[in-house]
Amino acid sequence: MAAAACVLAQIAPARADAPDAPSPEQIKKGSAAYAQNCSPCHGPRMLDPQGAFDLRMFPQDQKSRFVTSVSKGKNQMPPWGGLLNADDIDALWAYVTAGEK
Repeated sequence: MAAAACVLAQIAPARADAPDAPSPEQIKKGSAAYAQNCSPCHGPRMLDPQGAFDLRMFPQDQKSRFVTSVSKGKNQMPPWGGLLNADDIDALWAYVTAGEK
């Protein structure tokens, strides 16, 4: 089910002065991956989760938990590790945590 691609990540603006702040290109890549794989369950732009986890509520300091959930699945969300590579998942994390709407 392509609908449950993304998992758990809080929308919180990334600080522009943070050394590990995502690049605009990475956020754009994550936005595209989210729209294609995650939005059917988590809602367009994370605004209407329709029963799936509200990604805006995921703690921003728990990237490894996000990566594990996306890669291996969580509850009713299937694993996406076979479809999304590490760069794709990092881009999703960048998009979700950047607060892009």
